[in-house]
Amino acid sequence: MSYSKESIKLNNGVYIPSIGFGTSLVTGDECIKVIKMAINVGYRHIDTASAYENEVEIGKAIRQSNVKREDLFITSKVWKDSMGYDNTLRSFENSLKRLDLEYVDLFLIHWPKNGDEQLNIDTWKALERIYKEGKAKAIGVSNFLKHHLEIILNNCNVVPSINQIEFHPGLIRKETIDFCKRNNIVIEAWAPLGKGKMLNNETLVNIAKKYNKSVAQLCLKWCLQNDVIPLPKSENVERMKQNLDLFDFTITKEDMDIINNMEFFAGSDMNPDTFN
Repeated sequence: MSYSKESIKLNNGVYIPSIGFGTSLVTGDECIKVIKMAINVGYRHIDTASAYENEVEIGKAIRQSNVKREDLFITSKVWKDSMGYDNTLRSFENSLKRLDLEYVDLFLIHWPKNGDEQLNIDTWKALERIYKEGKAKAIGVSNFLKHHLEIILNNCNVVPSINQIEFHPGLIRKETIDFCKRNNIVIEAWAPLGKGKMLNNETLVNIAKKYNKSVAQLCLKWCLQNDVIPLPKSENVERMKQNLDLFDFTITKEDMDIINNMEFFAGSDMNPDTFN
Protein backbone atom coordinates (compact mmCIF):
# COMPACT_ATOMS: atom_id res chain seq x y z
CA MET A 1 0.00 0.00 0.00
CA SER A 2 1.16 3.49 -0.82
CA TYR A 3 0.45 6.15 1.80
CA SER A 4 0.71 9.90 1.40
CA LYS A 5 -0.54 12.96 3.24
CA GLU A 6 -3.78 13.24 1.32
CA SER A 7 -4.61 9.79 -0.02
CA ILE A 8 -4.06 6.06 0.19
CA LYS A 9 -3.71 3.75 -2.78
CA LEU A 10 -6.03 0.75 -2.54
CA ASN A 11 -5.15 -2.73 -3.76
CA ASN A 12 -6.92 -2.09 -7.08
CA GLY A 13 -5.06 1.17 -7.77
CA VAL A 14 -7.89 3.49 -6.72
CA TYR A 15 -6.91 6.37 -4.43
CA ILE A 16 -9.01 7.10 -1.35
CA PRO A 17 -8.72 10.29 0.75
CA SER A 18 -6.89 9.55 3.99
CA ILE A 19 -9.54 11.18 6.19
CA GLY A 20 -13.25 10.55 5.72
CA PHE A 21 -16.40 12.13 7.10
CA GLY A 22 -18.89 9.90 8.94
CA THR A 23 -22.61 10.55 8.58
CA SER A 24 -24.47 8.10 10.81
CA LEU A 25 -27.22 9.62 13.00
CA VAL A 26 -27.55 12.80 10.94
CA THR A 27 -30.64 13.01 8.72
CA GLY A 28 -33.06 15.40 7.05
CA ASP A 29 -32.30 19.04 6.35
CA GLU A 30 -29.63 19.01 9.05
CA CYS A 31 -27.77 16.36 7.06
CA ILE A 32 -27.77 18.51 3.92
CA LYS A 33 -26.42 21.43 5.94
CA VAL A 34 -23.70 19.35 7.64
CA ILE A 35 -22.48 17.65 4.46
CA LYS A 36 -22.32 20.93 2.54
CA MET A 37 -20.36 22.42 5.43
CA ALA A 38 -17.99 19.42 5.51
CA ILE A 39 -17.35 19.62 1.78
CA ASN A 40 -16.82 23.37 2.05
CA VAL A 41 -14.10 23.02 4.71
CA GLY A 42 -12.26 20.39 2.68
CA TYR A 43 -13.67 16.89 3.18
CA ARG A 44 -13.75 14.92 -0.05
CA HIS A 45 -14.48 11.47 1.40
CA ILE A 46 -18.10 11.01 2.58
CA ASP A 47 -19.21 7.75 4.22
CA THR A 48 -22.88 6.76 4.30
CA ALA A 49 -25.04 3.62 4.22
CA SER A 50 -28.57 2.61 3.36
CA ALA A 51 -29.17 2.00 7.08
CA TYR A 52 -28.33 5.64 7.89
CA GLU A 53 -31.42 6.78 5.95
CA ASN A 54 -29.66 9.89 4.69
CA GLU A 55 -28.56 8.97 1.16
CA VAL A 56 -31.15 11.29 -0.43
CA GLU A 57 -29.92 14.22 1.65
CA ILE A 58 -26.27 13.44 0.96
CA GLY A 59 -27.01 13.34 -2.76
CA LYS A 60 -28.66 16.74 -2.52
CA ALA A 61 -25.71 18.16 -0.60
CA ILE A 62 -23.30 16.87 -3.24
CA ARG A 63 -25.28 18.52 -6.02
CA GLN A 64 -25.57 21.78 -4.08
CA SER A 65 -21.83 21.92 -3.38
CA ASN A 66 -19.36 23.61 -5.70
CA VAL A 67 -17.18 20.49 -5.93
CA LYS A 68 -17.21 18.26 -8.99
CA ARG A 69 -18.52 14.72 -8.51
CA GLU A 70 -15.24 13.22 -9.71
CA ASP A 71 -13.40 15.08 -6.95
CA LEU A 72 -15.48 13.39 -4.24
CA PHE A 73 -15.16 9.88 -2.82
CA ILE A 74 -18.59 8.51 -1.82
CA THR A 75 -19.11 5.28 0.14
CA SER A 76 -22.34 3.43 0.83
CA LYS A 77 -23.21 0.00 2.27
CA VAL A 78 -25.75 -2.81 2.00
CA TRP A 79 -27.60 -3.48 5.25
CA LYS A 80 -28.08 -6.87 6.94
CA ASP A 81 -31.71 -7.27 5.85
CA SER A 82 -30.78 -6.84 2.17
CA MET A 83 -28.01 -9.42 1.91
CA GLY A 84 -27.91 -12.21 -0.68
CA TYR A 85 -27.07 -11.94 -4.38
CA ASP A 86 -30.30 -10.54 -5.84
CA ASN A 87 -31.24 -8.53 -2.76
CA THR A 88 -27.82 -6.86 -2.69
CA LEU A 89 -28.06 -5.86 -6.34
CA ARG A 90 -31.47 -4.30 -5.68
CA SER A 91 -30.23 -2.56 -2.55
CA PHE A 92 -27.28 -1.11 -4.44
CA GLU A 93 -29.48 0.23 -7.24
CA ASN A 94 -31.77 1.79 -4.65
CA SER A 95 -28.77 3.46 -2.99
CA LEU A 96 -27.67 4.86 -6.35
CA LYS A 97 -31.18 6.23 -6.97
CA ARG A 98 -31.37 7.83 -3.53
CA LEU A 99 -27.91 9.38 -3.95
CA ASP A 100 -28.81 10.31 -7.54
CA LEU A 101 -25.36 9.17 -8.68
CA GLU A 102 -24.19 7.08 -11.59
CA TYR A 103 -21.63 5.28 -9.42
CA VAL A 104 -20.19 5.16 -5.93
CA ASP A 105 -16.48 5.11 -5.19
CA LEU A 106 -16.78 2.39 -2.55
CA PHE A 107 -19.52 -0.09 -1.70
CA LEU A 108 -19.38 -2.25 1.41
CA ILE A 109 -21.17 -5.12 3.11
CA HIS A 110 -22.23 -3.33 6.30
CA TRP A 111 -22.12 -6.36 8.64
CA PRO A 112 -21.37 -10.05 8.10
CA LYS A 113 -24.11 -12.55 8.82
CA ASN A 114 -22.66 -14.61 11.63
CA GLY A 115 -23.14 -18.35 11.09
CA ASP A 116 -24.28 -18.02 7.46
CA GLU A 117 -21.15 -18.29 5.35
CA GLN A 118 -23.06 -18.81 2.11
CA LEU A 119 -25.07 -15.62 2.56
CA ASN A 120 -21.85 -13.67 3.07
CA ILE A 121 -20.34 -15.27 -0.04
CA ASP A 122 -23.44 -14.63 -2.19
CA THR A 123 -23.52 -11.01 -1.04
CA TRP A 124 -19.84 -10.60 -1.90
CA LYS A 125 -20.41 -12.08 -5.36
CA ALA A 126 -23.04 -9.39 -5.94
CA LEU A 127 -20.47 -6.75 -4.98
CA GLU A 128 -18.02 -8.29 -7.43
CA ARG A 129 -20.62 -7.91 -10.20
CA ILE A 130 -21.24 -4.28 -9.22
CA TYR A 131 -17.49 -3.65 -9.31
CA LYS A 132 -16.95 -5.37 -12.65
CA GLU A 133 -19.78 -3.32 -14.17
CA GLY A 134 -18.01 -0.13 -13.04
CA LYS A 135 -20.80 1.01 -10.75
CA ALA A 136 -18.44 0.98 -7.76
CA LYS A 137 -14.79 1.95 -8.13
CA ALA A 138 -13.86 -0.30 -5.21
CA ILE A 139 -15.63 -2.80 -2.95
CA GLY A 140 -15.08 -3.98 0.58
CA VAL A 141 -16.58 -4.99 3.89
CA SER A 142 -17.41 -3.50 7.27
CA ASN A 143 -17.25 -5.06 10.74
CA PHE A 144 -15.63 -8.23 9.39
CA LEU A 145 -13.25 -10.06 11.71
CA LYS A 146 -10.48 -12.40 10.54
CA HIS A 147 -12.66 -15.51 10.31
CA HIS A 148 -15.28 -13.65 8.23
CA LEU A 149 -12.59 -12.35 5.88
CA GLU A 150 -11.06 -15.78 5.42
CA ILE A 151 -14.36 -17.09 4.04
CA ILE A 152 -14.53 -14.24 1.53
CA LEU A 153 -10.91 -14.62 0.42
CA ASN A 154 -11.36 -18.36 -0.05
CA ASN A 155 -14.39 -17.83 -2.30
CA CYS A 156 -13.76 -14.58 -4.14
CA ASN A 157 -12.38 -13.33 -7.42
CA VAL A 158 -11.87 -9.77 -6.11
CA VAL A 159 -10.09 -9.20 -2.81
CA PRO A 160 -11.82 -6.59 -0.62
CA SER A 161 -10.10 -3.21 -0.77
CA ILE A 162 -11.40 -2.00 2.61
CA ASN A 163 -12.49 -3.35 5.97
CA GLN A 164 -14.25 -0.70 8.04
CA ILE A 165 -14.23 -1.52 11.76
CA GLU A 166 -14.60 0.20 15.10
CA PHE A 167 -11.08 1.31 15.97
CA HIS A 168 -9.84 3.74 18.58
CA PRO A 169 -7.43 3.88 21.52
CA GLY A 170 -8.26 0.93 23.75
CA LEU A 171 -9.81 -1.07 20.91
CA ILE A 172 -7.32 -2.62 18.49
CA ARG A 173 -8.25 -5.93 16.88
CA LYS A 174 -4.68 -6.96 16.23
CA GLU A 175 -5.50 -10.33 14.66
CA THR A 176 -7.93 -8.81 12.16
CA ILE A 177 -5.70 -5.81 11.40
CA ASP A 178 -2.63 -7.98 10.87
CA PHE A 179 -4.64 -10.24 8.56
CA CYS A 180 -5.82 -7.24 6.55
CA LYS A 181 -2.31 -5.86 6.21
CA ARG A 182 -1.01 -9.24 5.00
CA ASN A 183 -3.72 -9.27 2.34
CA ASN A 184 -3.37 -5.60 1.34
CA ILE A 185 -6.80 -4.65 2.73
CA VAL A 186 -6.95 -1.08 4.07
CA ILE A 187 -8.58 -0.50 7.47
CA GLU A 188 -11.06 2.32 8.01
CA ALA A 189 -11.98 3.39 11.56
CA TRP A 190 -15.52 4.16 12.55
CA ALA A 191 -15.90 5.72 16.01
CA PRO A 192 -12.22 6.76 16.01
CA LEU A 193 -12.94 8.85 19.12
CA GLY A 194 -14.71 6.01 20.92
CA LYS A 195 -18.04 7.79 20.43
CA GLY A 196 -16.57 10.76 22.27
CA LYS A 197 -15.58 8.75 25.33
CA MET A 198 -11.88 9.06 24.49
CA LEU A 199 -11.97 12.85 24.75
CA ASN A 200 -11.69 12.90 28.55
CA ASN A 201 -9.24 10.03 28.89
CA GLU A 202 -6.47 11.24 31.21
CA THR A 203 -3.68 9.50 29.31
CA LEU A 204 -4.78 10.99 26.00
CA VAL A 205 -5.36 14.45 27.49
CA ASN A 206 -1.79 14.52 28.82
CA ILE A 207 -0.27 13.32 25.55
CA ALA A 208 -2.30 15.77 23.46
CA LYS A 209 -1.02 18.69 25.56
CA LYS A 210 2.55 17.84 24.54
CA TYR A 211 1.67 18.48 20.90
CA ASN A 212 -0.63 21.45 21.56
CA LYS A 213 -3.43 19.50 19.92
CA SER A 214 -6.90 18.38 20.97
CA VAL A 215 -7.51 14.80 22.06
CA ALA A 216 -9.61 14.35 18.93
CA GLN A 217 -6.69 15.42 16.74
CA LEU A 218 -4.40 13.07 18.66
CA CYS A 219 -6.73 10.10 18.16
CA LEU A 220 -7.15 10.80 14.45
CA LYS A 221 -3.41 11.24 13.92
CA TRP A 222 -2.84 8.02 15.84
CA CYS A 223 -5.14 6.28 13.35
CA LEU A 224 -3.18 7.68 10.41
CA GLN A 225 0.16 6.63 11.90
CA ASN A 226 -1.27 3.13 12.28
CA ASP A 227 -2.12 3.22 8.54
CA VAL A 228 -5.85 3.44 9.34
CA ILE A 229 -8.29 5.87 7.67
CA PRO A 230 -10.33 7.69 10.36
CA LEU A 231 -13.98 8.63 9.77
CA PRO A 232 -14.69 11.38 12.32
CA LYS A 233 -18.14 12.94 12.69
CA SER A 234 -19.03 16.45 13.75
CA GLU A 235 -21.75 19.02 13.18
CA ASN A 236 -19.51 21.85 14.36
CA VAL A 237 -17.57 23.62 11.62
CA GLU A 238 -14.57 24.46 13.81
CA ARG A 239 -14.21 20.85 14.95
CA MET A 240 -14.58 19.74 11.33
CA LYS A 241 -11.61 21.96 10.46
CA GLN A 242 -9.59 20.71 13.43
CA ASN A 243 -10.21 17.09 12.44
CA LEU A 244 -8.57 17.78 9.07
CA ASP A 245 -5.63 19.64 10.61
CA LEU A 246 -3.45 16.62 11.33
CA PHE A 247 -0.38 16.99 9.15
CA ASP A 248 1.77 19.48 11.05
CA PHE A 249 2.79 17.11 13.85
CA THR A 250 4.00 13.55 14.34
CA ILE A 251 3.33 11.39 17.39
CA THR A 252 6.58 9.94 18.73
CA LYS A 253 7.14 6.19 18.82
CA GLU A 254 7.09 6.32 22.62
CA ASP A 255 3.66 7.99 22.68
CA MET A 256 2.35 5.71 19.91
CA ASP A 257 3.36 2.71 22.02
CA ILE A 258 1.56 4.14 25.06
CA ILE A 259 -1.66 4.66 23.07
CA ASN A 260 -1.36 1.33 21.28
CA ASN A 261 -1.17 -0.44 24.64
CA MET A 262 -4.08 1.27 26.36
CA GLU A 263 -6.46 -1.18 28.03
CA PHE A 264 -9.55 -2.39 26.19
CA PHE A 265 -12.35 0.16 26.21
CA ALA A 266 -15.42 -1.75 27.43
CA GLY A 267 -17.95 0.69 26.00
CA SER A 268 -17.45 -0.44 22.40
CA ASP A 269 -20.07 -2.23 20.31
CA MET A 270 -17.63 -5.00 19.39
CA ASN A 271 -14.86 -6.45 21.51
CA PRO A 272 -11.62 -7.68 19.97
CA ASP A 273 -12.48 -11.36 20.07
CA THR A 274 -16.21 -11.81 19.59
CA PHE A 275 -18.89 -10.78 17.17
CA ASN A 276 -22.55 -10.05 17.88
